[in-house]
Amino acid sequence: MFSFRTTALDDQPDRALIYGRVGCFCTQNCWDTASGQYMYEIFRRRGNLAGIFTPTDSELSPDASHIEVDEDALVGLNALVVEIQDSGARYFGYTRDVLRLMSLLDAMDRELSTEEECAVPSLYIVDHPNPAGRIAEGTMPLLDTEPWTAKVAHRHGLTLGELCHVHYGELGARFPLHIISAEATESNRVLMPWVIAPSADVPGLFSCRLQGGGGLWELTTVCPGIGTARPYEYIGAPFIQPGIRDLPQAGGAMLRPCSFTPAYGPYAHRRCFGYQILLTGGEEYGCLLHTLRMMRHMKEHYSQFEFLEGFEARLADPVIWEYLKGNITFDIVQEHVKGEEQKWIRKAKRYTLYEDSPFRIK
Repeated sequence: MFSFRTTALDDQPDRALIYGRVGCFCTQNCWDTASGQYMYEIFRRRGNLAGIFTPTDSELSPDASHIEVDEDALVGLNALVVEIQDSGARYFGYTRDVLRLMSLLDAMDRELSTEEECAVPSLYIVDHPNPAGRIAEGTMPLLDTEPWTAKVAHRHGLTLGELCHVHYGELGARFPLHIISAEATESNRVLMPWVIAPSADVPGLFSCRLQGGGGLWELTTVCPGIGTARPYEYIGAPFIQPGIRDLPQAGGAMLRPCSFTPAYGPYAHRRCFGYQILLTGGEEYGCLLHTLRMMRHMKEHYSQFEFLEGFEARLADPVIWEYLKGNITFDIVQEHVKGEEQKWIRKAKRYTLYEDSPFRIK
């Protein structure tokens, strides 16, 4: 059973939310401007809060990248409320945790007999706008990808609620899923979706707009600014020589040679040389295709540049992989990505819950 709700969570009349045992799966983004409280305070006030599932470390800690929930923690709950801020990239950690949670609920539901049908909690998703906007970039996974990754484009252009709608359909799930509209929450009208940082590696607007392609750098020997104040805007490594082997340029951005020292990660406390990606406005920046061109350039010019274990699974596209290995030309991969973006947008429109829909950069 699926429903899309246009009134706020606090106003939902469901018995499971008012009288049942409620679990809350959330990050710091569940703060409500109207009440000055976090979402789970609704149920604490009612006296039916049964558990809170949150990151184990402080909100901007590099160790706070996942929320772990197992089946035992869900047994006995009548409702499970999810409120996180998705970043707009398909490999965002907390979103993958939500999809894992949905898969767990689906597996629990299929194991139950008819008499036990009510034992699986109803799932409520408190939706938020996509901070990376409605632009879609890249291809859907064409190979086995990282666990619990949505079958969507690299930069998908959907909200979390819409992503869950996609995953629910692909699972063929039957447990109750209810999406609370992003337009029903005052916070979404008062705050921009990146004001409260979605995670330690997505601290603001530009990070969201660059993660949909820039997240691929994490599985290479180049640091995408993780461990600095501007993740995904900076790319670099100790071995790079900016200005000597200039990287390819792209519309909508320019590259500024720079250096930075990450606070953590493989190059923690080591000086990295590279570039800052400066968005220039007036033209949309195609982060994924530019990232691919820069990776190909670095592979051809730096013997220290490598793709690390797990990269191919995150990329999940054999055509792009052939390009990165130097076996095909950019025009081929560009046409491939264009065709796959068009396929994704046609699919995405079936799951869109709002008036606007994802679109591609022309």
